[in-house]
Amino acid sequence: MIAFFELFVRFLPDLLRGAGVTLLLTAEGLAAGFVLGLLAALGRQYGGKFWQGLAVGYVELFRGTPLLMQLFLLYYGLPGLGVTLSREWAAFIALGLNSGAYQAEYLRGSILAVGEGQMIAGRAIGMSRWSVIFNIILPQALRLAIPAWANEPVSLLKSTEVVFLIAIPELMAKGKAMAARTYQPIPSYLAVALIYLVMVFLLDYLLKWMERRSHLPGFELEGRRA
Repeated sequence: MIAFFELFVRFLPDLLRGAGVTLLLTAEGLAAGFVLGLLAALGRQYGGKFWQGLAVGYVELFRGTPLLMQLFLLYYGLPGLGVTLSREWAAFIALGLNSGAYQAEYLRGSILAVGEGQMIAGRAIGMSRWSVIFNIILPQALRLAIPAWANEPVSLLKSTEVVFLIAIPELMAKGKAMAARTYQPIPSYLAVALIYLVMVFLLDYLLKWMERRSHLPGFELEGRRA
């Protein structure tokens, strides 16, 4: 146990740098995924047949295939078509596309939970369809989505580990380098697991705080009736 803590303290600065890269990748992928997910949810719910089909195809493709395969196709496959991405861009695009497919379903579910009555009421007082969507439905839907959506940041944080396979210096890559330098894989990966555990705990705490702050008493009743 003493040897483990000595090893942990020795490599902690390097592991923290890797954790910083992991958190940055998570934030970037989550932000890109939110934009893509929102567009896909709106297209599937309110778009015409073309946009609905495109949204369904996107969601099913990226939810139905492994993130690792998507990453490899972007980084190793696209050069065969004449498109070369840097490691950072390949990681960012893969994480964003994958997260967007999952966020689309969270957001679409919350949009459905608002209920059609609000669209009918908005149109009845002369509002345009998209004005009702952006001014009435989406503000409510985004609040309703938070409890289910809160699973995505934690899931994405843990999924970023796959990018070490294309030499992104995130936390898992630092742990692998630590194991190679010390010839002690078990303590090295235990140290990585400990840092992941702390990050997940802090992120989960932040998301629960955000959920409490955004909750309005009785706000979910419309969704339940729907």
